[in-house]
Amino acid sequence: MGNPGEILFLVHRIPYPPDRGDKIRSYHLLKALSEIAPVHVGCFADDARDMAFASDLARVTASQCVVMRDRSRLAAGVAGLLRDQPVLVTLYENARLKQWVADLLDEWPVRAIVAYSVQMAQFVPHDPAPGVHVMMDFVDFDSAKYAAYGAEQRGPMGWVHRREGRVLFEYERMVARRADISTFVSAAEASAFAKASGIGRDICVLENGVDLDLFRPDAGFTRVEAPDRPLIVFTGQMDYRPNADAVMSFAHQALPAIRAVHCNASFAIVGRKPTAEVEALAALPGVIVTGEVGDVRGWLAAADVVVAPLRIARGIQNKVLEAMAMARPVVASAHAAEGIDAREGEHLLIAADPAAEADAVLALLADPARAAAMGANARSHVVARYDWRRTLAPLRAMIAGEAP
Repeated sequence: MGNPGEILFLVHRIPYPPDRGDKIRSYHLLKALSEIAPVHVGCFADDARDMAFASDLARVTASQCVVMRDRSRLAAGVAGLLRDQPVLVTLYENARLKQWVADLLDEWPVRAIVAYSVQMAQFVPHDPAPGVHVMMDFVDFDSAKYAAYGAEQRGPMGWVHRREGRVLFEYERMVARRADISTFVSAAEASAFAKASGIGRDICVLENGVDLDLFRPDAGFTRVEAPDRPLIVFTGQMDYRPNADAVMSFAHQALPAIRAVHCNASFAIVGRKPTAEVEALAALPGVIVTGEVGDVRGWLAAADVVVAPLRIARGIQNKVLEAMAMARPVVASAHAAEGIDAREGEHLLIAADPAAEADAVLALLADPARAAAMGANARSHVVARYDWRRTLAPLRAMIAGEAP
């Protein structure tokens, strides 16, 4: 790549710290982009905690605009219905950020625009200046997720999700046609979007990785002492609906079968912002709801088995890669494992439903040597396959318009 000029990176959530799925990817994208050229970041903060990290972000940006996202879902929903637009897009409308982008592009030699997640496409000029290359990092095929929600729901919310899936898909297709290159987190996501949209060109895969220096069994962290053994662990942002649905399903349907064999078995739900429904699970025998923890590695290291029983999942699950990097045996649903290049039975176990999840966990608990070997194989595999430097290696060519 010759002179790349400078880069504008548009992100729907401040890419620091890397403490939840979308921030993990955007953080490492920002690091990789900053090694190519100066990066200007336009992004949103969800709350005061997010906004407090703006000064940390400023250490690696050429300039930045961090805007508090304060539009309610109700207001976004009304606007979306009136304009026949996706609610996800109207939720992130912001005149200040739009003006900042316009001023930046007038004043700085930006040669590449990277928009992370489809709602940020609205801030990309419809007609970028000559020589400005636009990369749309969809990450996941988001409209398919809403369609899946709608397919399983009845009543008003089912209609809302079906409508969002339909309208968002048309928006995604329009955005992909405008972009010079569109990227997805896995081959499965890229293939699904290409097939559904009919767009066969400039659809590429840019996979997630895992921080192998941070997530390693011998790193410096405090190991959690489990109140009871065996310990089964789930990690994730617990106000995210697929995570909440996953732990409710496991706690109610799989855990009782496990405790019928191991009466002291405990299931730890580890992650910030648990919903009221998730918090209520702590009343069930053996269930622990931690809320936010200082270091998730302590819980992963203590786990006899890590589970990822997601019923709806898109792309690559960071929680699975992190558990594998910590050399823990993992039991995942087919949806949670879909985007990960790993061999079932060697690197992880895949279970089709709660009964199969219970059976898989019990099988690992009954054979500690097999569980340890699977964890070791998992660690070796992600070291070889999912180092961020490896997965993001195509980025330089992508933003230069040189990718296949």
